[in-house]
Formats: sequence, structure tokens, C-alpha cells
Amino acid sequence: MTNRIHPLLILMTALVYFFLIGPLVIIFGASVSDTTFLAFPPQGLTLHWFENIWEISAFRRTIVTSLQVALLGTFIALVIGIPAAYALNRHRIHLPGWLSILFIMPILIPEIVIGFSLLRSVNVELGVPVFFTLLIGHTLLVLPYVIRVIAASLASFDFSIEEAAISLGSHPIKTFFTIVLPNVRSGVIAAFILAFITSINDVSVSLFLTGPGISTLPIQILAHVEQFFDPTIASVSVLLMVLTIVVMIIVERTLGLTIVAK
Repeated sequence: MTNRIHPLLILMTALVYFFLIGPLVIIFGASVSDTTFLAFPPQGLTLHWFENIWEISAFRRTIVTSLQVALLGTFIALVIGIPAAYALNRHRIHLPGWLSILFIMPILIPEIVIGFSLLRSVNVELGVPVFFTLLIGHTLLVLPYVIRVIAASLASFDFSIEEAAISLGSHPIKTFFTIVLPNVRSGVIAAFILAFITSINDVSVSLFLTGPGISTLPIQILAHVEQFFDPTIASVSVLLMVLTIVVMIIVERTLGLTIVAK
């Protein structure tokens, strides 16, 4: 007997896919429209608006700044988050329970509050330059995601393997880098991807921490929309989507998405 799929289930699946893919199709169509305003369906086809991104110096500058802040912030978060996640899993019995809550506080606190607090305390009162204040903000923003993802990966690790290596004479630091870290590599890569995408798309924290000459791509997009309504914004959005797709393809080619998802 053949099991037939209920038509309602097919309809609901189609609606879900339409809800997910529809906006992407609209943005892509608007980015190649041969008009001076956002329009869908596209009225003619052109790649002029993709060229226009690189002709505007503000976009070129903010793309570089966003990549610098996202990469540096993610790297610092990994440097802090990997030992923190290791300690929270390895010594969970000896550490107080509130310590794990402390590391996820940036998730519980609204991003607007974080941005304003860093603006007042770090940038204004301490006089820290805008770029480094922005870097601190993005590091705090992505740190909880790094710790949670890596901690989840370490939860399935058998620490008796580490203890066996140490008992056989291996130095604890060497054991960490040769035994523990390779076993949670997929978790580290997943944390990097999540943190990088979160940082490069952030608006709320960056809105308070950008200043003269230093801005991020999402903030520049908002500033551009205030003055213009051309398809350049759609073109920038398409580039961000392509960047995300390229990162996911690289992960799939090197590790496989199923491994990262574990």
C-alpha cells in the first residue's frame, strides 16, 4: 500500500518555502532592475547597481571596517570563549552556577542598552577610540554564542581521554591542543560562522558605537536609505547573501554541514 502525502501538507510546505525564498527573490530582482528606484518585477536588467557599490567610497570603507570588526571580534571571542567553555564543562562541579549565566548576560540584555552603555562608559568617559569601542561591543555581542556552541560540543566529549593522556606524561596544555581541541573542531567552526554572521549584520550595537569616519555596512545602508531609494541597497543585500552562501559552501566542502550541526 502506497502512503499518499496529504495535499494540505504539500500546501503548507510550499507556503513555508515561499515565505523563506520569496523575499530573497524580490531583493535579487530589485538589484538588477534598470530603474533609478527600487522596483519589482525588474524593469529591464542591468548590473550597474553592483558597480555603483564600489563607486561609492562610503560603501567601500564600511565594507572593510565591517570585515575587520567581524573577524577581529570573532577571533577575540574565540580566544576567550574556548577556555571559558572548557572550564565550564571540565570543572562544572567546582564552579558556581552563576558563572555560566554571567557569560550569557549579553544575550539577556537588550543590544541597545549594551551599545549605549559602552558609548557612555568606554568611549566618552574612558576616551577609547571609536574603532576599539566598536570592537569591544561586537566581541561582547558574539561571545555568548561562541561559549554556548562550543560548550554544547564539549558536553559530548569524554574527558577521560584527556586524563589518560595526562597520566601518560603529556603536558595539560599540549593535551588540550592535541586531544581536546581537535575533537571539538566542528563546534569551533560553527561558533565562528555564527559569531561572524551575527557581527557583520549587527545594527543595534553599531548604531551607538560608530562615529566620524568609522561606520559599519549595516549603518551605512541605513544612512543611504535616508537619502536615496535606488537599487544599490538591494545590490548590497545580495552581496551579503552571496557572502553567507560562500561561507556555507566552504564549510560543506571542508567539513560537511551535518558535522558542523552536531
